[in-house]
Amino acid sequence: MAALVPSDHKTEAHPPSPLSENGAFFLRLKRVPFLDSYLKRRKSMKKSFLMLVVALSSVGLVGCKGGSEAEIAVVTDVGQLRDGGFNQGTYEGAKGYAEANKKTYQYYAPANGSNATDDDRIAARELAVKNKAKVIVAPGYLQAAARRKVAKENPDVKFIFVDGWTLTDSADAKGNDNGEALKNVTAITYKEQEAGYRAGYAVVKGGYKQLGGTFGGGGANPACNRYAYGFAQGANEAAKERNLTDVSRKVSFEYGENFTASTSLQTQISGWYSAGTQVVFACGGSMFQSVKAAAEASQSGKIVGVDVDQAPLSERVITSATKGLSTSVELALTEFYSNEWDTKLGGKTQTLGAVEGGASEQKYVGLGDFSRLSGFTSTDYSTLFDKIAKGEIVPDGNTPDDCKVDSV
Repeated sequence: MAALVPSDHKTEAHPPSPLSENGAFFLRLKRVPFLDSYLKRRKSMKKSFLMLVVALSSVGLVGCKGGSEAEIAVVTDVGQLRDGGFNQGTYEGAKGYAEANKKTYQYYAPANGSNATDDDRIAARELAVKNKAKVIVAPGYLQAAARRKVAKENPDVKFIFVDGWTLTDSADAKGNDNGEALKNVTAITYKEQEAGYRAGYAVVKGGYKQLGGTFGGGGANPACNRYAYGFAQGANEAAKERNLTDVSRKVSFEYGENFTASTSLQTQISGWYSAGTQVVFACGGSMFQSVKAAAEASQSGKIVGVDVDQAPLSERVITSATKGLSTSVELALTEFYSNEWDTKLGGKTQTLGAVEGGASEQKYVGLGDFSRLSGFTSTDYSTLFDKIAKGEIVPDGNTPDDCKVDSV
């Protein structure tokens, strides 16, 4: 993530899982081997990403819905708008609020696809401002620098930073925020470790023992890293409860740096399935398509989806680690239009998890449809949710800033 992480993001050492000595799926939450491989600091990373769009306008942007002027704007992250995941969940939250409250809305995709630069992301925001946007919603940590610049230049426009952190008016040479919080920016982040924990617990509780995971961001995306760590911890706990010592694992960040589908990723996952991996956690935007192709070409390979319920995308999806993208965006827009920005949002970060979700178990983090996962019941899920909500189980999301599994 080229060090674009919260300035107070810390890594603490924790004791290894009690399962690490008997060969079960394990995790050591410190700068030592992760998931039977090793953590590796990366000094800098150049991010590229692929935006699949139908057509580009003369300024290299594509927009839809709401005409040339719209007061709610969404600037998409890597991947397609209708990606069945992160972009779509964010957009549908803005769209849902706008249509329910008769507001105009439009989305903007930065130009140049996989070669998009901060200048492209800035241009998308500047066009939104030109088109009378009052609030700009944008998912993804890659957009931080562009957001900072445009927010500073347009203090009357509000910015919702999904999967972000408290953005300041300055940053050091590595991109770490080191100034005063921008009052026209609010951030929403999630406890992905809780969703990942539920997914890991569910698949092992449901009878699977040969697990895999492919994670986006090249080891530098905090959200993907939290999903990965949570998945490992949940699998640990279920294996412990079942007295299993033979839960195996394969984990990679190798082909997901830009969150795109690729033949290389598909080939890797096909190899995993052929070698006995039963289920793969596909965590990273359009990477899902590569895992889906590999699973559907295999005899019985299964998938854990991410961000939204991806069961409708393939019969091989047995559950998904979800977060309430649409719900949380709608909530932030509701508070903005209720004149609560200064008191609830401006310069602040909301970190949403099980407790914040209250009685609605799927409100902010949870599991998608798990009806295809025999051996894991609604009672199992409710019991697990309650333990996390009450603090009896606290999945650790204290991951390194940058981590990468180089071999599996």
